[in-house]
Amino acid sequence: MTRAKYAAAGALAAWAAIVGAFMLLNRTLDLEVYFVLALIGLLVVAVLIDTPFAQPKYMRRMKYVIAAGVAVFGYIVVMKIMEIVAK
Repeated sequence: MTRAKYAAAGALAAWAAIVGAFMLLNRTLDLEVYFVLALIGLLVVAVLIDTPFAQPKYMRRMKYVIAAGVAVFGYIVVMKIMEIVAK
């Protein structure tokens, strides 16, 4: 399973680099958008490497990172809603 772990890390790093490159090319550097797109990439990678019958230690750790990412995403959504309501 170590090959899957390294492939997942490489895919996530490539996704984050592609997102960052497109944001630089578009000249719209927004940390919130980058975080959401990186979280989407992490969720896709987690679904693709998750095994149905056994759960390796790195998958349990990845689920904690995903839970923290979803919490931060919820915070970003609430802040955007508050920003819209304040106008």
